[in-house]
Amino acid sequence: MKQKEGFVLRTVCGENVIVGEGLGTIDFGKLISLNETAAWLWKKAGEMGEFSVDTLVDALCEEYEVGAEQARADVQKIVAQWQELGIVE
Repeated sequence: MKQKEGFVLRTVCGENVIVGEGLGTIDFGKLISLNETAAWLWKKAGEMGEFSVDTLVDALCEEYEVGAEQARADVQKIVAQWQELGIVE
């Protein structure tokens, strides 16, 4: 998977949000609010370019004190949301 071009993480009024920028996202009229960990995962996915649930789980376990089972559940949930919103492909 990878992030779709034109979707970027911004801080708006102290909140982490993903917004669409550019002509390719003109029909995307949403702000997607992310907690600190989800924002970290979005940044990490962007750094990776191509990513999978497994690579994000590994990265999350390395960065935070979280067990693999909990990390997998959390990553699967956020990646499923990103897929549903169409911001990853």
